[in-house]
Amino acid sequence: MIKYLLKCKNCENEFESWFSTSEEYDKLKKLKLLNCPNCESLSVEKSLMSPNLLNTKKKENFKDIKKFKDIRKKLSDYKKFVKENFEYVGENFSYKARSIHYDNKKPKKGIYGSATLKDIKELKDEGIETDIIPWIEDDKN
Repeated sequence: MIKYLLKCKNCENEFESWFSTSEEYDKLKKLKLLNCPNCESLSVEKSLMSPNLLNTKKKENFKDIKKFKDIRKKLSDYKKFVKENFEYVGENFSYKARSIHYDNKKPKKGIYGSATLKDIKELKDEGIETDIIPWIEDDKN
């Protein structure tokens, strides 16, 4: 993919557009399929555009990567806590949640498992407290 800064010769409007190749730009130009979004003129040409240099954003990228890793670590710790302290009930989550809610004796452990958004809504409508938590897969490497 390549991004070009395009300029309308008619109204001097500048805008960016993506093309799969530079040849695609030439083809669309030749077929008169490129027009200005401002005035609809077909007098559109490529303009000078500075390339994106990876080095200019390097510090930001490292900060974003660090934030992502920190969040992933917290989610992983949370997942570990849930696995150690709650009973996994799999696809039977809705059934088990109702059983616990309507049974007089409460279990020693809470439960976790899978449920659809519709099931979660129905449980909440019945007054059964549930939460949706982000569940990340364990790292393989």
